[in-house]
Amino acid sequence: MKPLEGKSAIVTGTRRLGAAIGVALAADGADVALTWRSSREPAEKAAESIRGAGRRALLLKVDLSSEAAVEEAARRVAADLGGVDVLVNVASIYERVSLEESGGSDWDRNMAANARGAYLFARAVIPMMKARGGGSIINFTDWLPVSRRPRYHGYTAYYASKAAVVALTESLALETARDGIRVNAIAPGPILPHRGITEEEDAEVLRNTPMGRWGGEQSVVQAVRALLMCEFVTGEVIRVDGGRHLR
Repeated sequence: MKPLEGKSAIVTGTRRLGAAIGVALAADGADVALTWRSSREPAEKAAESIRGAGRRALLLKVDLSSEAAVEEAARRVAADLGGVDVLVNVASIYERVSLEESGGSDWDRNMAANARGAYLFARAVIPMMKARGGGSIINFTDWLPVSRRPRYHGYTAYYASKAAVVALTESLALETARDGIRVNAIAPGPILPHRGITEEEDAEVLRNTPMGRWGGEQSVVQAVRALLMCEFVTGEVIRVDGGRHLR
């Protein structure tokens, strides 16, 4: 029997890592709901792979900053897939804006995309998980705030929003532990090169990563699987960064 046989999962954000995670959860036996905001095509491709694995796939366009939209999406998943056992909050934005050029809108946009959405989705599904005797929530933060090392200029709002995800993870873990719900987080480092990366930037990443390479999406998939299988781990944040935090 597959480890997630008979389970249902939600994965928010399917542009890059979310798609790979959704497909992996289906391979492990879960039916999977994928949410997207502006990247429909990757979500549709992931849904096709999920159905190809013999599992049900549900596609939902969701504005994660809207409480009503998130709650409606959670209800749809429960109705169509029978409940919610796993929530993986991957959706995020990553934008560089200098402090001089930034304003309240930049702060609000980062907080809404990176922290508020994870909070709202967790609140929406926790009662459903309680009704099923437990569940697992995995949030996505970043290796920088976990290591308390803001190394790059122009990412103040992003850094703060990802630090908020760490605090959210720990607080939710405490709140829900007695209900059989585990809440953990993954803090990726150099997993996939960003669009437009220069040769110099790529070389710098490799030079400053002890393992000397990009991790690739499967390194994150493996971490998700590990957290889902470890039934006595909650409130933990795992850095998947090839040792980047050591330098």
